[in-house]
Amino acid sequence: MVKVPVRILIVGGGYVGLYTALRLQRKLKAELGRGEVEIVVVSPDPYMTYQPFLPEAAAGSISPRHVVVPLRRVLPECRIVVGEVRTINHSKRTATLTTLATEETGGTEQLSYDELVLAPGSVSRTLPVPGLAEHGIGFKNVEEAIGLRNHVIEQLDIASSTRDPAIRDAALTFVFVGGGYAGVEALAELEDMARYASRYYHNVRREDMKWILVEATGRILPEVGEEMGRYTVTELRRRNIDVRLDTRLESCVDRIAVLSDGARFPTRTVVWTAGVKPHPVLAATDLPLNERGRLKCTPYLTVDGVDHAWGAGDAAAVPDVTADEPGRETAPNAQHAVRQAKTLGDNIARSVRGEPLQQYSHAYVGSVASLGLHKGVAHVYGRKLKGWPAWFMHRTYHLSRVPTFNRKARVLAEWTLAGLFKREIVSLGSLEHPRAEFELAAGGKPPQDPSDNSKGSS
Repeated sequence: MVKVPVRILIVGGGYVGLYTALRLQRKLKAELGRGEVEIVVVSPDPYMTYQPFLPEAAAGSISPRHVVVPLRRVLPECRIVVGEVRTINHSKRTATLTTLATEETGGTEQLSYDELVLAPGSVSRTLPVPGLAEHGIGFKNVEEAIGLRNHVIEQLDIASSTRDPAIRDAALTFVFVGGGYAGVEALAELEDMARYASRYYHNVRREDMKWILVEATGRILPEVGEEMGRYTVTELRRRNIDVRLDTRLESCVDRIAVLSDGARFPTRTVVWTAGVKPHPVLAATDLPLNERGRLKCTPYLTVDGVDHAWGAGDAAAVPDVTADEPGRETAPNAQHAVRQAKTLGDNIARSVRGEPLQQYSHAYVGSVASLGLHKGVAHVYGRKLKGWPAWFMHRTYHLSRVPTFNRKARVLAEWTLAGLFKREIVSLGSLEHPRAEFELAAGGKPPQDPSDNSKGSS
């Protein structure tokens, strides 16, 4: 018999949070209808961001609103709380969180639960690089992606409207740090967009722009294999993109990117995509963590040695039962997160009903990456693809994985229209500071620093 009531608390509204809640809505439909189960999703945003589409959103191939999935719309049977969990005391089954309402008073809210799903995801892993906090740009959410798009177009405007060679050179130099998916795809898509946009500037040529990729290791895109990684380097360099392997960013003070190989680049754009780390909330719990700060989980996606606690995705160290060598963990990527969420939802439903659990088992099938319009690399089921076939596979795979038919149809429609009409290259940087002009008109102070300009990011 199902206990009354059973509150399932899901911390995080990303891949694992959304897909687990979707699965539970389906599996526990009868119990939800009888009021025997309550599902609460706590997320800092009222939407899930489909991160593989961020590079295309930054390039203008997809509208920002189609990169996100509204939680309240797709989870009608769940209670959505827009807020952040600060601490978790699992021994007492309570979570302390802040919401938009508690921020007004400076207080916190206590929320009790019976089953805990801890899936807060990850945050950007930064290093103590001088100047990074002041001048760096992240690429983890849709706001950063659109802000970066606006910023890149604004740099073309700056370069087109000045005769100062130093300002022009800095505006047309773009440095990306990190050779993983986020860095390579963001750089490739934005370079593609900027190269297209330059035809509409009378005094900016594609040859005037410098695009630099900085990677601390000796290879990029390790997920697609060594051969495809080398092909990617060759493809990027063929497009006059400066790929620097075994190189680190030492400083970006005063808007000068200083690299470990001695190179110095005056630049107004430093994009940081050098990896992620587990969400800080994991350290504010009484649950077991491994040496990397991730939840210690079992193949059943339960937290090791703890009852009524579950984990998956970036925040969880899940044993890979398909691996040949013992002790190997599943990679913290979207492919595993989506599939883990399905098993996780099923196992929670089985646990609530007192049924036996099932192990999570999935052999890694491969990876795909986009390198701009009609360009890509893929290593799937042992087969290696590049160019247009890999790009088409990239789009097909992610279209099949984005949640809801509504979102699939909208994305497909935008891709179709983008193939029929020209790119939009307008910058809407003022959206980032929508009240600035009114404040100035009402007697407010004008921005004292160029980085506070209401028309752009920097």
